Amino acid sequence: MNVADLKINNLVEYKNQIYNITEIFQDNEKDYFVKIENDIHGFSVPAASIKPIHITEEWLEKFGFSRTYSSEQRIRYERPESFIKYDIDLSSRKIVEGLKIYGNSIRCKYIHEFQNIFSCLFGKEPATMNYRLVGTES
Repeated sequence: MNVADLKINNLVEYKNQIYNITEIFQDNEKDYFVKIENDIHGFSVPAASIKPIHITEEWLEKFGFSRTYSSEQRIRYERPESFIKYDIDLSSRKIVEGLKIYGNSIRCKYIHEFQNIFSCLFGKEPATMNYRLVGTES
């Protein structure tokens, strides 16, 4: 993962568990580290050792999206804000997959990317429903 894409409160995966980033820092050798925490553990690891979490239907629902359309080619999820949608392209080309904001497509495959976009738009973290920070669910 590119450490420049990360921010505090991003959800990431480390050793098959989900963690929340609580700090990003450099050591004396200029290597980047992140402090990560979940319901059980909290510690610092090299930023290069964490992985992004892929957006799945389950994660979309945890972030307040609801399935509004389904066909052989596409599944659409929408949030209460009418201008935010997420399309899952079921074709092998994945042309229409990703976040849609005011009809504009934004490449967004990972949870931390969605969190960052949402935070920029609304000035707050997206509320999640019933996610636990222990095992990966993707």
